[in-house]
Amino acid sequence: MKTASTCCAMPPSSPGFTPQPLDHSPASGDGAPTVAPLVNDLFMAHLQRRPAGLVGVMGRMTAEVDRICAMSDRIQTSGEVGHWQTALVRHRVSKCLAYYDMGSNHQGRVELHSSLSAIVYRHVAPRGSNLGFQGRYALLEDFMQNFYIEVLNAFRREHGLAETYTPRTRIELAEYMAFSEQYAKRRISLRGGHSQQLIVLRAQAFSRRQPSETSVDMALVTEGAKTEAAEGHARSSVVQQVREKMMADADDPGDGVMRDRVVNALMQYLKEQNQPDCVDYLVLKLQDCSAAEIDDILGLSSRERDYLQQRFKYHVEKFSQQHEWELVHQWLGANLESRLGMTPREWGGFLATLPTDYRNFLTLKQTQPSLSNEAIAQALGWTPKKVQRNWTKLLKLAWHYRNQSHGSEAS
Repeated sequence: MKTASTCCAMPPSSPGFTPQPLDHSPASGDGAPTVAPLVNDLFMAHLQRRPAGLVGVMGRMTAEVDRICAMSDRIQTSGEVGHWQTALVRHRVSKCLAYYDMGSNHQGRVELHSSLSAIVYRHVAPRGSNLGFQGRYALLEDFMQNFYIEVLNAFRREHGLAETYTPRTRIELAEYMAFSEQYAKRRISLRGGHSQQLIVLRAQAFSRRQPSETSVDMALVTEGAKTEAAEGHARSSVVQQVREKMMADADDPGDGVMRDRVVNALMQYLKEQNQPDCVDYLVLKLQDCSAAEIDDILGLSSRERDYLQQRFKYHVEKFSQQHEWELVHQWLGANLESRLGMTPREWGGFLATLPTDYRNFLTLKQTQPSLSNEAIAQALGWTPKKVQRNWTKLLKLAWHYRNQSHGSEAS
């Protein structure tokens, strides 16, 4: 099985965080607290020194976050400006340091190129073309070279830098690559209330400039059936809802932060489980690649693809219902405080289906969330392992009941 060395990797990010409001920073010119001290503290805590170019990087990052928060009506009217300042700073710094830690001269560039290439791979060729992987790859490289020129010009323009500015030090290169990722993924509003990533729009415009082709790839004739079989695993409500939420637009800054936390946590979990093929598969699914494209990129046979899909489904369910159930359910708006995503009526119906010990279990979880598994086991007369096992079972029952109820309403 080939690895997705040039099209599938996603730049790693620092683990998730819980934003805390700024409450002691000096004020900036417009009266709002400036993020400069936090930017400095986060960089110094990680680097333990001041490498060449760091002062300029910190200054640009501070100005950018202050500007975003000052210009955003959503943030200004939220009553939590400090909260969003902190969230944005931590996100920006973590992205920059992730590229810095990779070594910006090589690995960082490879990771960035792989991530952005995976997004636009299916968009660079004209619709209906019969190009295979090699043909698309050649177009992809042409497009990416042009896009990098656009990114550098945008970086200079947005930060008020000279037209001759070029990042040279390791920290400057890391800053530039983090900006490149963020710039490429900016959402551009379209007619009809839709939006699309900027790099996708650029790739689509690039493809329209390519010579049209009239030949038809006969493999596309059977792709519908192939896709139907390949996508069978998505019928799992856990996999489908997590994936749909990952691909959804993040209109609120908080949604974007939560999405990044979940994606990063899932990527890290798959790496810890020694599942590099699942990592590659996840990245391509997030870009909504078809089954045929995934097979082409990863070099999968039908049997290998089916096996990979089953492994991926297993690990996503385990991640969502055991490893990081609180994070995932909070992100989906289905945590305990929200009755696991049910309406009061649905919640009452769900509780009525449970045996008494399970209802007592849920009550303990809701009313005393800080209780350990050992304490719950003692209260219910279970073992700690049984607590974990039954909690996973309860979450599965809740997923099934909620989706069944919503399905009945839709019909």
